[in-house]
Amino acid sequence: MGKRYYCDYCDRSFQDNMHNRKKHLNGVQHHRAKKAWFDNFRDAAAVLHDEQTKKPCRRFLQRGICDFGPNCRFSHMSEQEMFNLQRHVQGERQSIEESQERQLRGRSIEDWLSRREKRRSALSSEGELKDKDMSEEEPTDDDVPPQLLSVPDLPPSLMPPPLGRWKLRVETTWG
Repeated sequence: MGKRYYCDYCDRSFQDNMHNRKKHLNGVQHHRAKKAWFDNFRDAAAVLHDEQTKKPCRRFLQRGICDFGPNCRFSHMSEQEMFNLQRHVQGERQSIEESQERQLRGRSIEDWLSRREKRRSALSSEGELKDKDMSEEEPTDDDVPPQLLSVPDLPPSLMPPPLGRWKLRVETTWG
């Protein structure tokens, strides 16, 4: 029987020789199937732009089904679906803008560490803070970088210290 070529886009196989493969890869059906496959991975903004430029499909509006399916050059989206897609795209844009603003506002961890080291060295050189008292320094809002607070589900050992001091019971016995 010989080797067979299987096309993942078209979900079909045929005898593998140069003529058959070239004929299949240049065919309209293969190009449509390949386009439909890659359309699955487009972002919502590109889909919205394409759907807004298309006219509504009369067959789909009248019967609820179109013979051309995803290959139809007209839009099969209802007004409600189009509205939901617009809201989704706007939500994505807002979240991207907010994250960019946070990056511009927020400082990097390296900046925070260098400022913290400068402050500690300045305080220790003045004699106000000794090495053993450094752990008792009260953190302020500026002490904890926002990147550390934004990580969800951190284990307790990696959580930043509370803004006040740790609350210890006086009657706690160790050992």
